[in-house]
Amino acid sequence: MATIHFIGGEKGGVGKSVVARLLAQYMIDNEVPFIGFDTDRSHGALLRYYAGFASPTVIDSYQSLDAIMEAAVNQPEKNILVDLAAQTSHPLARWIDESGVLDLAAELGVKLCYWNVMDSGKDSVDLLKALLDKFGSRLHYVIVLNQLRDDNFSILEKSGEKERALAAGAQFITLKQLHAPVMTKIDSNSYSFWAAKNKDADNDNGLGLLERQRVKMWLDHAYKEFRSIGV
Repeated sequence: MATIHFIGGEKGGVGKSVVARLLAQYMIDNEVPFIGFDTDRSHGALLRYYAGFASPTVIDSYQSLDAIMEAAVNQPEKNILVDLAAQTSHPLARWIDESGVLDLAAELGVKLCYWNVMDSGKDSVDLLKALLDKFGSRLHYVIVLNQLRDDNFSILEKSGEKERALAAGAQFITLKQLHAPVMTKIDSNSYSFWAAKNKDADNDNGLGLLERQRVKMWLDHAYKEFRSIGV
């Protein structure tokens, strides 16, 4: 069965593209074939860091979005990663509703999985509520608790939305924060995460020994989380 992974969360700055990059690197490291689609017109992370695996997608073009489903049907041995830019939920939902995507996916044996990346703030909880209100149990969900701001998700715990998500079959994983100066170096050098954990002898601004070690530990934790939900 082919799986389309939509990596979203609607709110900007919660780490959607980092999760997309992590999934891409995880699949490369584990020899899991995949195709990437990037909807961010100005800061496409998959196109920047994993150009050999990704192509651009126009979120408000049905023809462009259709290509995602067609790729899943025509190449069922490959996972499909779709990095959703901020504020793309409405055009995506419209395409899903008006094209009968959920019914067609069920008919063709294509699994649709929405990765909802969120930080610990109330905005992320409100957006999770809106997502569950819209799709209920019609989608498969992975809720990514990104410790970008802190590791206290008490607003989510008290909101009742975690219970709603679990009742809809959602799986939860945690993404630890990578030391900010290390992530800054990775991004300034346009490193893939593979490049970040390996010595770059030709770059004076490359990561140092302990910085590369922190990347390795961060990746190990993320990979364990991915494996825990059967990715």
